[in-house]
Amino acid sequence: MAAMRADRLLSLLLLLQNRGRMTAPQLAAELEVSVRTVYRDIEALGAAGVPVCADRGPAGGYRLLDGYRTRLTGLTDAEAGSLFLAGMPGPARELGLGAVLTTAQLKLRAALPAELGEQAARVQERFHLDAPAWFRDAEPVPHLAVVARAVWEQRVLRTRYRRWRGEVRRELRPLGLVLKGGIWYLVAAADGSTAETGAAVRTYRVSRFLEAEAADGGFERPAGFDLAAYWTESSRRLEEALHRGTARLRLSPRGRKLLPMLFGAAGARALEAAGPPGGDGWAEVELAVESEAVAVGDLLRLGTEAEVLGPDGLRRAVAEAVAVLARRYAAGPP
Repeated sequence: MAAMRADRLLSLLLLLQNRGRMTAPQLAAELEVSVRTVYRDIEALGAAGVPVCADRGPAGGYRLLDGYRTRLTGLTDAEAGSLFLAGMPGPARELGLGAVLTTAQLKLRAALPAELGEQAARVQERFHLDAPAWFRDAEPVPHLAVVARAVWEQRVLRTRYRRWRGEVRRELRPLGLVLKGGIWYLVAAADGSTAETGAAVRTYRVSRFLEAEAADGGFERPAGFDLAAYWTESSRRLEEALHRGTARLRLSPRGRKLLPMLFGAAGARALEAAGPPGGDGWAEVELAVESEAVAVGDLLRLGTEAEVLGPDGLRRAVAEAVAVLARRYAAGPP
C-alpha cells in the first residue's frame, strides 16, 4: 500500500512538472482516484518539501514553484512493459495498466531534454489511435484483467466459456492477447494438449468468458511460439473457411464505392480485379462470399446498386428474398 501511494505521489509530481497548472478534478481523473485523495497527496508533497503552489479562482489550480524539477524518473518493470501500449490508452485501461502507462509516459517525458519532450508532446497532441470499429460499442470484458495477468505470469486459466452450442469448462494455457477491431481475443492451448506442435492452439473471444480464474500452477511456454505469425495464419485460414464461394455481380458506380465499405478486403480485391465499366457505368466483379444463406443477406445490403449474375442458385435465392420483401411491403402496414 505504501509503495502504491509513493508511485501515485510521484505521478502527481510529474503531472504538475510536465503539464503545469492542473485542478484537483483533473489530477483525480488522470490518477484514477478521488478528489479528496488528491488533496491529501498535495499535502503530503508539501510536507516532503515539494513546493506546490495553490492558485485560487476560476483559472486556478495546483502548480510547482517556477524552476522546480525532479529527476526521480526510473521506470519500474511494469511501467517499462506498459510503454508498448503507448498511444492506446483505452486498451491499456482495459488491461488494468492505465495508471501504470500514464506514470511511465510522465517519467519518460521528464527524463527527456526539453526539446525532445516538447516534440513528444506535439506527437501526442496530433496523433491518436482509436482501435474499435465504427458504430460498435466496446464489448464488456470483465475478465480481461485476470486473463492478461495469466498471460503475463504464464499461469493456467480455469474458465467457463460460452460457445454457439453451449457452455464448456476448460483449463487453458494462455499464450497471448490480440486486439482486433476493438475486440479482445485470447490465444491459448487447452491444458494437457500438445501446444508445442501448434496444432492445439485456439482463439477465444474474451467477452465470452463467463468465469476466469488463474490456477496456482504455471506452464512452460512452447519454444518458438510467435503470436503475430499465429494470428496472421489463423486469420488467413478463417477467411478461407468463411469465403466458400464466388458471386458474380453487376455494380453501379455507387455500388462500386459501397463494395469495400460493406465487404472490406474482399470487396477491395474484387474491385482491383474488375474489368472496365460499360457504357452505362456498370461493371462486373467477382466477389468472394460466405455460404449462400449469409451471402444473400450481405448482398441485399447493396440494394438497387447491384445485380447478382451468378451462380444461378445464389441469384434465385436473392430474387426470392426480394420477392418476399416486395409482397410484404405491397400489402401495406399491418
